[in-house]
Amino acid sequence: MTYSSKSDIQQQLDESVLIQLTDPDGAAVDEDVVARAIEDADATINVYCQELYLIPLSPVPNKMRQVGVDIAIYKLYSRRDDTMPEPRRDNYKDAIKFLGKVSEGKIKLKCQAAKEAGGGEYSGGVIVSSRKKVFDTDTMDKY
Repeated sequence: MTYSSKSDIQQQLDESVLIQLTDPDGAAVDEDVVARAIEDADATINVYCQELYLIPLSPVPNKMRQVGVDIAIYKLYSRRDDTMPEPRRDNYKDAIKFLGKVSEGKIKLKCQAAKEAGGGEYSGGVIVSSRKKVFDTDTMDKY
């Protein structure tokens, strides 16, 4: 499952721009390059969300689609040597800032929490417990 798709990216970029970003020869959109940018965007989202939420996020919040698109487009532009458009850079920064707030718990998502799913703080660790003391101060005073 991905948070965004090629069609989401195509709604943001003209076909000619997408061709320039993915194919150095300018022949056609390189599907593999687009898929890799989407995978990288998904991985970025998951890294920020994994401590608090079960990943992949489910249900996928609508905001994550836009965050995924902004990160994927930034990744596509990063492949080029020339200057990235400032609005694309700003969108990326805003997406990362949003994810930072999610990871800090300042923004709550309506997704399954990691602790509810058995993950989170104690996932993969050891939980130690102890019994009630049999010989405490009150018991010993009787002797």
